Amino acid sequence: MNTAIKYIGSVAALILLTSPAGAAEFRQVQPSESAVTFGFTQMGVPLEGKFNQFSAQIYFDPAKLAKAQARIDINVSSIDTGSAEGNEEVVGKKWFNAKDYPTASFVSTDLKALGGNRYQATGKLSIKGRTLDVTTPVTFQANGTHGSFDGAFTIKRLDYMIGEGEWTDVSSVANEIQIKFHVVVNAAPSHK
Repeated sequence: MNTAIKYIGSVAALILLTSPAGAAEFRQVQPSESAVTFGFTQMGVPLEGKFNQFSAQIYFDPAKLAKAQARIDINVSSIDTGSAEGNEEVVGKKWFNAKDYPTASFVSTDLKALGGNRYQATGKLSIKGRTLDVTTPVTFQANGTHGSFDGAFTIKRLDYMIGEGEWTDVSSVANEIQIKFHVVVNAAPSHK
C-alpha cells in the first residue's frame, strides 16, 4: 500500500545519491539486481512486501553532483504482499487504485553529500495522484564499474490516500510504511 510510495522514494533516492567513486557517470540501472521492498504492521504483526517491476533513469557523476538526476517509476500492479489475496486487495480502488493510477514515481530535486559514502536525496514522490516531498538518507558503495545504493525512509500511507473507507483505521493497518531500496547501477562507458 504505502509500500509502493516508499519503494519509489527509496529507489529514487538511491539513484540520486550515486556519487562517490572516481569520475564515472553512473546511469545504467540493473533492475534484475535491484530491489524495492516495504515493511508495515497489520493487526500488530510486522509484514514485508516488494515491487517486482520498476524502471529508472539516473544520471550521476561524482564530479558534477549538482547535475545528479533520478526518476523511478514503479508498476504498482507488480506489488507482492506475500499473499495473492493481499495483492488483489491492494491494487484495488481503496488502496493503490492501479486501474486509474498504474504508476508510482519518484523524481529527484536535490542531492547532498554528507561525507564518506553517505548522501541525502530529496525529491517528489507521486502516488495515487498525490505528490509530496520526501527526503531519504542513501549510501553508495562503488566496486569498479558498478555501484550499489541502499537506503530507507518512512511515509504515511494516508497522506497518499492509500487505504480508504474502513482502511483508514490505522489500528488495522499502520499508517507508517517503511520503504527500503537496493539499486545497482553500472558506470556508462567512457567516451574520451
